Order: sequence, then C-alpha cells, then structure tokens
Amino acid sequence: MILAPHTDDAELGCGGTIARMLKDGVDISVAAFSTAEDSLPPGAVPTQLRDEFLSAMQTLGVPQDKTFVFGYPVRRLSYHRQELLEELVKLRHQIMPHMVFLPSASDLHQDHQVLNAEGLRCFKDMTIWGYELPWNTIRFSAQAFVTLEPCELQAKWKALQAYKSQFDLSRPYFSWEFIEGLARVRGVQVKAPYAEAFEVMRIKW
Repeated sequence: MILAPHTDDAELGCGGTIARMLKDGVDISVAAFSTAEDSLPPGAVPTQLRDEFLSAMQTLGVPQDKTFVFGYPVRRLSYHRQELLEELVKLRHQIMPHMVFLPSASDLHQDHQVLNAEGLRCFKDMTIWGYELPWNTIRFSAQAFVTLEPCELQAKWKALQAYKSQFDLSRPYFSWEFIEGLARVRGVQVKAPYAEAFEVMRIKW
C-alpha cells in the first residue's frame, strides 16, 4: 500500500516501483489524502488534481477499487491528525497490506511529516519503507533500492504527465531530466540502469 499526502507524491516518490510491482503481479493500493486545491493555478477547476491523480493511477494500472483519494486541505493535515489516523485504520482493515510505503522520516514538508507519523502509528507492526522526495529533504538515508527497467521509468513519466496543473506551474521536479537523472543516480549506486531509493523504517520477515 502506498500512502501519499498529496495527489502526486506516490508517483513522484515511487511511481517506478508501482509500475514494477504491478508488472510482477503485486496487489497495489494507493491512497492520497489531500487534493491540494489551494496549490492549483489561478482559474483551475477545484477537482483538477483529484482528476489528474485518478488519471495517473489509471495510466499506471492501479485498479479503480484500489485507488483512494481524500479531501483534506493542503498544509493543514496537522489539524486533522485524528481523522487521518481513523482513515488509515479503516484502510488497514479493508486492505490488510503486507508492506506500506509513505513519506520518509526526513521529509520536511508539514503534511508529509504528519502522514509519516500517523502511518507509522497505524502500521508499526508491518514492513514500512519511506520514499524519497529530494526537494523536501536535507538528509535522506538510502537503505533500500528497487531497480527499474527503462519501461518502468517510462511508465512513471507517463503517469506524471497526467498532472497538467503541475506542468503549468513549472514545478522543477516535473521534468524528464529530473526524473531520469535521479533514477540514474540511484541506479548507479546499485549497478542497475535505474532505481528508486527508500528509507527502511521497519522490516517484518
């Protein structure tokens, strides 16, 4: 199960891993907790990021009944900690995941910190990996790597292209050069063409 504070974090942090696991037949669920309406370009439709997220999930191949999106306000998850935890507990009982991906403990974004803390609280007895969003970190401990083939990195990039709103805002991390460059760096570390790196918070064998 992948937990995302906002509607593009799962794809940015582990989109290639999602593509690889789906190709390998793994049952994947993705939950995004804020549609970040306050971060949309002026004049945008309020549901745009929600629609883009659903489109990105469809592009990756995540089944519709395994895709969850909530409407908590961006940069305000700390005001809704208990409600968010209760949603996580419901998802735990509904999905019963064996492994959980969430923002790394070193992520400085306030919403990412809240989801990390509440995710650990809810899933503390399971294997938990933290995904990398370099623009939000000062230090990141890369302890695990998922190697990627070019087709899996292309699947990640194709999913990210659903986010027209973020391209319109010229987000520097919404570029092929960044996505490919980071994956290449992480791949070099483990002698693979490409990879995504993760912080290991807990392993249950």
